[in-house]
Amino acid sequence: MFCFVKCVIFVYTKRDIVMQTTKVGIREFREHLADYLESKKPVAITRHGATIGIYIPTKPKPSQADLEALRVAGERMQELIAAAGSTEDEIVAEFKRARRERRARKG
Repeated sequence: MFCFVKCVIFVYTKRDIVMQTTKVGIREFREHLADYLESKKPVAITRHGATIGIYIPTKPKPSQADLEALRVAGERMQELIAAAGSTEDEIVAEFKRARRERRARKG
């Protein structure tokens, strides 16, 4: 039986919540597609003034600050695992066992 220390590590990053939409005609969108694909703003594509589609960019490549925060969080998690006297493999095995037991109780 393993004794685990419960912990949560939050990685905070600043993100803009409000996204402005750019409206462009379909020809302009085609002609400048590479520029719009690199943009962080959603683009409403119109034909004769009517919106026919919306391009919504995915999350951009993580910033150096995001990557550093993730690295620090990973190091901290390794420290907590070691302090609990456990290994990643043991934690994964315990999680799988607990999940199987929970599913067996539900089913």
